This record gives sequence, structure tokens and C-alpha cells, in this order.
Amino acid sequence: MSTDSALAKTLTLLLLIAIGFLLKKKFKGNEQVNGIKNIILNVALPATIFVALMGVKINASLLFMPLLALVFNFLLYFLTPSILKLFSIERQSPKGRTLMMLLPSLAPGLSCFPFILEYIGEDQLANAALADVGNKFFVLIFLYVMAMNWYYANNANDNSNSKSKLKSLLISLIKEPINIIILLAIGLLSLGLNLTTLPTFLSETFVRLSAIMTPLVLIFIGLAVKLSKKGLGTVISILCCRAGISILISAIIILALGLSVPGAIMLAVVFPLSAVSFWPFAHMSAFNLKEDSDGIKAQKRTFDTEFAILILACSLPFSTLLILGILSAGTLFTGIPILVTLGISFLAVGILPNLIRRVYCALSKSEVTAESSFQKQLVKQAK
Repeated sequence: MSTDSALAKTLTLLLLIAIGFLLKKKFKGNEQVNGIKNIILNVALPATIFVALMGVKINASLLFMPLLALVFNFLLYFLTPSILKLFSIERQSPKGRTLMMLLPSLAPGLSCFPFILEYIGEDQLANAALADVGNKFFVLIFLYVMAMNWYYANNANDNSNSKSKLKSLLISLIKEPINIIILLAIGLLSLGLNLTTLPTFLSETFVRLSAIMTPLVLIFIGLAVKLSKKGLGTVISILCCRAGISILISAIIILALGLSVPGAIMLAVVFPLSAVSFWPFAHMSAFNLKEDSDGIKAQKRTFDTEFAILILACSLPFSTLLILGILSAGTLFTGIPILVTLGISFLAVGILPNLIRRVYCALSKSEVTAESSFQKQLVKQAK
């Protein structure tokens, strides 16, 4: 893709986001906005993934993508405590547990898939969709189990049984439209069928539905953007650290796998930069409702759901702009040195403001202490 065409495509996509933002006043309440989200996740996105997968040659390497995504999820999960330390957040505090749930999760459907399709094509979108299966298992099952463990550790008196909840999550994982479409596509491919061999009315339906995905997603992003200054600086710094670590992990994966195809490298870079998932928030909200009914104070609860909402609100536009910026730069971010530099830069941007603030507070405190001791000495001398 030439620089001019990449710039034109980027401006077009940004314009669609701006249109969504300008239409905010026309949508009364969250229900109407969520209606668009449901169309995207249950209709447009599954259709797009089906079209992409039906052009892929079936082989054993397809199983590698979900495993690779799971490896990334777990790496970020085990590295999240390091981010907490940088911001002086206790791991076993409500904020700490909230970040442990949100930061390793990915929501590529809204923040990543449209741009993969537009910039690096259907083949890489198919790989991204398969990778998301591993991510879905992580956010739906593993993070729920962790949330349940933290809840019971924090509320020793609660003896309720959550096996039914875990079972319902497994069922929802199977029933999710995207996963059904992936299984259907793999089944058809294994029978030697593809998009051209399907009945025309069926293939045309999927193609036409897939065409509405990118505009709908971008308009939804514009509608969903919420501007709030409270706690914004800390959240942006945390998201910068997450992005920096994700890019460095991507660089290691690219190096370890010896990836050389630009499209595959770009996928490895942008997929881990997806916004945080809504599913961990759903888990946290369920346990928060239990604590609410028990009259537990906010500071003693397992999770900080207000903080989670702020992270979710900031994460989607942050990831969207970041992914859009990287993909619109063409092959600039396909080299390991530039990726390492970018990752370290994001870490620095995330860490430095907090570090400067802490140093300033420490210096201010020492000045106050020195002034107080000086005044005490003057009082003693006066006596």
C-alpha cells in the first residue's frame, strides 16, 4: 500500500469515527448504542470472519493461532503485577485485582478486526479470528475462575456454589455467534468447500453483511467515546505501559517464530494492542452485586467497578488510534529494532509522569518536614 493510499484510507476511517462522535446527541441512552454493538458482534463481524475463513486453506497450523494468543494472555497476566508496582497499586487491593482482570484481556472484534481487514487483508483477519478463540477461552473461563477465587478469599463467609455459573460460561462460549461461524467455516473447508462453491445467494448474503462491518464499528467507536478528566491521566499511563509491554512481547514472538511476511508481522504487532475486553467487567459486576446485597463497603470489595468502567471507556479509543497509527505507517513497524524502540518509548511515556509525580511529592514532603523542624528549633531558641 502506497503512502498516499494509506493516508487516504486513514483519513476515511477517522472521518467515520468523527461522524459517530457527532451523532452522539441523536442516540438517547446506552440501549440504542448497544443495539449497534449487538448488530456488529452478532451479524456483521461473524459474516466478515466467515468470508475471511472461507478463503483459507485448512491445515494443522490453524490450531497454533489460539495457542499463541493464550500464551500472550498469560504472559501479560503474569507481567501485570509489575505494572501495578510502577503505580504503587497493591495487587490484593480492589484496583489491583481489577487491573489483573482487565489488562491481560483483549477485545479485537471492535478495536482491531476492522483495521486488519482494511490494511492487511482477509487472510490475516482469518488468522486473527482463530487467535481470538484462545483469547475468548482466557477471558471467559480463566479470568472468571480467578475472579471467583479472589471473591471467596475476600468474602470467607460466602459459601454459594458457582459451578452453575462456570457451566453457563462454557455454554455461552460455544453459543457465541463468532465461535459458531468459525466452527461452521472449518467444517465446510474440511469438506473441500469454499466461498465460490457455496450457493450464490448464500455467499452474496455473507459478503454483503461483511461490507457493513467497518463503517458500523467506526461509527460505534465515535458514539462510545466518553470524555472525562477524572483519573484520566493514571489510566492513560497504565494503558501506555500495557501497550509498551505488548509491543515488546510481540517483538519477542516475531523473533522466536522467525516471521518475515509483513502481513503476519503486522498481525503479531496489532492483535495484542486490542482494547481490554468487556467480559472481565461482566464477571466483576456479578460479584460486585453479591457484595452490594451484603452491604460491603466499596473500599473492602473485591473489585473497583467504577475504575473498571473508566479503563473500558479509555481503552477502546486508545487502542483504536494506536492500531490505526501503526497500520497506516505501512511496513515501518515490521523491524525488530523499531518495535523495541516503540515498546520502550510507550513504557517511558507511561512510567515517567508517575515517577516525576512521586519524586515531586517526596521532595515536597521533605521540604515540609525540614521547614517544620526549623520552626521547632526557632521556638526552642525563643524559649
